[in-house]
Amino acid sequence: MLVNSKIISSSVCALALILVCHTVMATSPSGAKTVKVAAQNGKFHLTVNGAPYQINGVGLGYQDGERIKALKAAGGNTFRTWGVRHLDEALALAAELDIMVAVGLETGKELQGFNYNDSGAVQAQYQKMTGIIDKYKDHANVLLWIIANEPNLLFDDEGQSIPANPKVYDALANISDYIQQNDPNHPVTVALAGADKQTIHTMLKHAPHIDIISVQLYGDLSSLPQAIRNADVNKPFMVTEFGPKGHWEVATTSWSREIEEPSGIKATGMAQRMQSSIIDDPTGQVIGGFAFLWGQKQERTPTWYGMFNVTGEHDARVDELTKIWTGKYPENRAPLASAIFIDGQTPADSVKLKPGQLATAKVMVSDPDLDPLTTRWEFMQEVGQRSQGGHFEAVPSALPVTVKRSTQQKTQVEIEFLAPKAAGEYRLFAYTLDGHKHVANANIPFMVVK
Repeated sequence: MLVNSKIISSSVCALALILVCHTVMATSPSGAKTVKVAAQNGKFHLTVNGAPYQINGVGLGYQDGERIKALKAAGGNTFRTWGVRHLDEALALAAELDIMVAVGLETGKELQGFNYNDSGAVQAQYQKMTGIIDKYKDHANVLLWIIANEPNLLFDDEGQSIPANPKVYDALANISDYIQQNDPNHPVTVALAGADKQTIHTMLKHAPHIDIISVQLYGDLSSLPQAIRNADVNKPFMVTEFGPKGHWEVATTSWSREIEEPSGIKATGMAQRMQSSIIDDPTGQVIGGFAFLWGQKQERTPTWYGMFNVTGEHDARVDELTKIWTGKYPENRAPLASAIFIDGQTPADSVKLKPGQLATAKVMVSDPDLDPLTTRWEFMQEVGQRSQGGHFEAVPSALPVTVKRSTQQKTQVEIEFLAPKAAGEYRLFAYTLDGHKHVANANIPFMVVK
């Protein structure tokens, strides 16, 4: 997952009007489907067993089969993984539901200390990856291979982005070449953080036979068409992660805490960026994308990226994807949160309270179906050790909110509450539920100072 906007740039290319196919094979062994990347009439696309294939995709961290079933019900037909943990279970359910899987091959990251100058470690990684490829290449529900996740993501001691060791791309090229020699049924790609022209060209210099260039963009997804033009590479592009504005792309409080968009704003923004840059792609080179995350994770907050809350409810991003994939919203939609305040101040006002102070909070929230709503409030301490690159981040401690008064109207909920007694950095969360396993999320960072 991308964590620094300085990595992002952009690129596109002139399209061939002739038919271009990769991973061609007349017949498929052991039930494997033949997947091709093709360009026809100036546009790249995927085919599966000769038929055009449109990716209605998400990134899915497998926990159990319920998320995959929910994807199918919403009109999704593909999910990507970041590795092969639980892949047997995921592929078995994908086969049952007729869903395709873009299999992630998890390689070592310089960001986490993997040394690509260590030839022994690189060779061991190669052997591990080729073993995985051999195990799963003939499964009928494998769509393609995604080698690595953001291998270009690296920072110096001052937090500035720096280029990856070129040997990273040499190692990925060896894995890619193995796939193309031993599994001609499935295209191969590398998932880059951002769409920087120099990074794309460096990767292709070392790994020229990559079938698809994959990029990961969030708020900057709207820049993808220009990025593709800038890159000037005659290959298809895929967006292996996109979603809400990233925590590196938003305003912060005066004490440098990132301000998360309310869930209704996230849903609208994600859908608009997806429509303009992926669905209505003006370049003809984008063959699909995977919305992040069809599940739940802690990253700056427990609600920032996941479309589902830890308690199982989903937010309005699922509804927007359903409409894009099926042409209509689901029968019942999630409530929409649009703003949150403490004592009339917005998150950008850098709210400060005294220990135990009586204050007023208000969340602007509505329901498209006019369902009766209930709102649960919670304090959460701020993250102590902030993660990089979407890796593990500990969930901060939560505290109950002492509510003195509460009023709920059709478009807003207001409470009087007591601030925490201990000084420190907090967030006030509002979880608004509609009784149909849907939720609207909003939170506001604030500081308690003595």
